[in-house]
Amino acid sequence: MKKIFLLVALIATIWIRPGFAQSSQTKALLTSYYDIKNALVDADAATAASKATEFLKILNSIDVKSMSEVEMKAFTGLKDKLAFDAEHISETKDISHQRDHFADFSTNLFKLAKVVKLTKDPVYYDYCPMKKSYWLSDHAAISNPYFGKEMLNCGAVKETLK
Repeated sequence: MKKIFLLVALIATIWIRPGFAQSSQTKALLTSYYDIKNALVDADAATAASKATEFLKILNSIDVKSMSEVEMKAFTGLKDKLAFDAEHISETKDISHQRDHFADFSTNLFKLAKVVKLTKDPVYYDYCPMKKSYWLSDHAAISNPYFGKEMLNCGAVKETLK
């Protein structure tokens, strides 16, 4: 009986530790970003706008109290920039305007990802030489969100966060 009690206590401790909530929140933020990226790859402006609205909701719900001081400083320093570009992506159905904001959006999310571990999975930082802009991806294969099907495989992985 004592072993069962200790096991339950250990599991409860793991579930309620501060970093656990943060990792699920930051993973949701990154997943939402990937949804925007995939919509831009497909040249689907309506879905990109909808997913950007979801990103904003997640961004605004993140509990910074569970972050370390360094993570909190990085998050609070980038939150407004991320929100600005996500808002612009969400407010238009003009794919070229969305893609313009996606460039800064991606750069700022990568800055955050370098400080705050957003996921346990690798994050690939890809570069488009035609647009001279970066984006994040959850896989090493290139799917260019700036040109979509026109130049789907144009680009290269420049860095991988593990």
